[in-house]
Amino acid sequence: MTADLDRPGRLLELAVVDLALIDRLRVSLAPGLNVITGETGAGKSLLIDALGLAIGARADTSLVRHGAEGLRVEALFDRLPEPLIAVREVAAAGRSTARIDDETVTVARLAETVGPLVEIHGQHEQQRLLDERWQRDVLDAYGGHAAERAAVAGAVDRWRANRAVLLELSLDPREVARRLEVLEHEIEEIEAAGPRPGEIDELRGRLAATANVEALAREGRALRDALVGEGQGARDRVGAAHAEGRALARIDQRFEAIVARLAGLEGEITDVAAEVRGLVEGADVDPAAIAAMEERLSLLYGLERRYGPDLVAVLAHAERAALEVERLRGIEEERTVRAAEDARLLEEIAASAAELSRLRTTAAARLAAAVSETLESLGFDPDVFSVAVGRRPAERGEPAVEVDGDAVAFDAAGIDLVVFRFAPNPGEPSRPLARIASGGEMSRVALAVKQVLASADATPTLVFDEIDSGIGGRNAEPIGRSLWALGRRHQVLCVTHLPQIAAYADAHFRITKQDHQGRTVTRLERLEDADRVGEIAQMLGGTTPAGAAVAGARELLEGAERWRSTAAGVRG
Repeated sequence: MTADLDRPGRLLELAVVDLALIDRLRVSLAPGLNVITGETGAGKSLLIDALGLAIGARADTSLVRHGAEGLRVEALFDRLPEPLIAVREVAAAGRSTARIDDETVTVARLAETVGPLVEIHGQHEQQRLLDERWQRDVLDAYGGHAAERAAVAGAVDRWRANRAVLLELSLDPREVARRLEVLEHEIEEIEAAGPRPGEIDELRGRLAATANVEALAREGRALRDALVGEGQGARDRVGAAHAEGRALARIDQRFEAIVARLAGLEGEITDVAAEVRGLVEGADVDPAAIAAMEERLSLLYGLERRYGPDLVAVLAHAERAALEVERLRGIEEERTVRAAEDARLLEEIAASAAELSRLRTTAAARLAAAVSETLESLGFDPDVFSVAVGRRPAERGEPAVEVDGDAVAFDAAGIDLVVFRFAPNPGEPSRPLARIASGGEMSRVALAVKQVLASADATPTLVFDEIDSGIGGRNAEPIGRSLWALGRRHQVLCVTHLPQIAAYADAHFRITKQDHQGRTVTRLERLEDADRVGEIAQMLGGTTPAGAAVAGARELLEGAERWRSTAAGVRG
């Protein structure tokens, strides 16, 4: 019953706040069989509703306690090094929130993570027991078909992968020729253009420069005139200043340094003017060259529009097209190879699935006999349970494998349809389990199936609500024994009205209604020894049990203890 490493296990604790009659409740549950008893209407099934919310069931605002803003359910599950904590809150206004280990999650995530830890069987919640896909899984687990089922699944996966490629290869020869022509044209167009990454930016820069040639020439000439223009240029003025400076230097030697600097300025102006002239003359562009650049740019823009957002993408498209051309040229040969592989894999699936089907048929008979035997001990007639293994013929156009001369549908789990069938009424034919009418019968069938499959089913906690519906005292004690036996491999939580079932509890809880400050509230307590005798006596004889009821309660508890000791010795 202990969790393996960090894998979540049984339910350790359930805390409920403001759910219907429950104002505040916290219960620590034990391994084995936990039984909840109490008067009708005290709220026994409310605990099951609360647990359902904690594992992702649909929220119902009618469960919120009158006058409260919302309800809260917290469930702790066994896990190392720390328990897994699942929380569900439902506001009276309708909003629902969920958390796992203090992380807010969707309700779907809550159900996916915590849902597999608990399986609830009640009047209206049969869950996976009615799912025929789950019934097939259970049969395989019972029969130990893991290796055979993996072989089928592997073959189906390989077939699906090969079929996906084959479908891609299933092109009309005319379509192949058309695609080759298109691709080869694209490759030729790109290669003929010979684009270079960054070429468009380079051309745009050069064309932008040519757009300013006229203004550049005009302003350049003005600058050159300002520097060396006849009579008005800076060079002539600096020359005149240089002459005046020489005259001053002859009078005062201190001006010689200034004269030298003026001489340098005159030379520098001449050099600048020459450089300006070179730049202006170099900016002249041949109109033919401009036209050529514009034409080239238009070509490159066209490539980008057709093949990619930039020239790098255009070149990448050409590489991909070349690879596709190579593939298409060899498509017929590859199609032949893939078609042969398709046929081979279908034969492999057929062989693996047929072997799995054979094993399932054998295991189905054993499972049906074992469950029927358990159900007989629970008050049903012999052979009320059967397991049908059938096959679905493939529909037109649907993938199929040939088995025993028939074309049958298949999936990763094989070719079989597995259906649990039930015949509770003598003289009436068996029907699929999903169609039986009685919830009490469903609960007992679930108990029998769970007991037989205890070693195969990994669900840590099993919950049975109103499993005693429609059951008399004669059949109640075998149900108690079955629940106790099931509790050796799973944690079992059972709501019951029958003392014969309660006597077999590993942990017995009593739920009661009380008046508190003018409101009805629900209380839950774990019973030990004398209190347990009193509760079972009340279940036998009413609210004020007589001495005979008390004696009967002790006899039930002592008988259950003797049976458990014997059963434990046999198991040991």
